[in-house]
Amino acid sequence: MSVHPGWPEKLGPLRVSAGVVTLRPIRLRDASTWSRLRIRDREHLEPWEPTGESPWDARHHVTVWPSLCGSLRSEARKGRILPLVIELDGNYCGQITIGNIVRGALCSAWVGYWVASDVTGGGVATAAVALTLDHAFSRVGLHRVEATVRPENSSSRAVLHNAGFREEGLLRRYLDVDGQWRDHVLVGMTVEEIPITVVDRLVRAGRASWA
Repeated sequence: MSVHPGWPEKLGPLRVSAGVVTLRPIRLRDASTWSRLRIRDREHLEPWEPTGESPWDARHHVTVWPSLCGSLRSEARKGRILPLVIELDGNYCGQITIGNIVRGALCSAWVGYWVASDVTGGGVATAAVALTLDHAFSRVGLHRVEATVRPENSSSRAVLHNAGFREEGLLRRYLDVDGQWRDHVLVGMTVEEIPITVVDRLVRAGRASWA
């Protein structure tokens, strides 16, 4: 039985310049699309993601997905994580995750995401982050959400800024990424900082509209 508030649910739709963005729980049948996009976009993704213990293509082979999907869905049912697929016009184009959910006095989590190279720059990631934050602060019941991003990753920093995150500091040699220990910028947001929803702020700013 699921003990995770807000899981499994579908979020959106939200219209941006690239099309209509929706979020849904990951599925076993996502295997081939997940593998194809991750392998195709290695050059686009690998510089920003934690260093793996095996080669990129091996970690993203279609046969890896069933166990990964099963593990993530099991953790979701236990209330520890919220793994979602990003769809653009009904097509899988990335993933976004609320991870390390902690209840009690902390009541927080982190958010991480990736989108396919051919949909970057069209507002997809920003829409996905906004929908996820609103879900995290409402149905999931969190108080704080944070994220980390490499200082050089200007595109992702813009996404987080447009979603309303504030920068809190620099984490020196925080994470092993692409074979080296890399600095990361820490950003955060709490529910008190959102007098209206994150999506409503995007809509008012002209960056999105309800589909």
